[in-house]
Amino acid sequence: MLPRKRRGNESGDVGELGKVRPERVKRIARELLRLYPDKFTTSFEENKKIVESLAKIPSARLRNRIVGYITSQVAFMQSQAEEQSR
Repeated sequence: MLPRKRRGNESGDVGELGKVRPERVKRIARELLRLYPDKFTTSFEENKKIVESLAKIPSARLRNRIVGYITSQVAFMQSQAEEQSR
């Protein structure tokens, strides 16, 4: 068995990599954000309740992944808006 190649520098530090999310999660999250842009906040728990009321998601795991992506996108959009207002 061959040793696995390591990414990053010699110390094993990988650096900052983005999270890998399935396209299905991103597509559903983007659609919900497009349809209801003012409903979502940076709170995961609040967004979870909102998604439960807006869409029928077949599993809790998928719902949580969608909500996590929505929450990160809302936080990103807010930080971008703050930077532009400076």
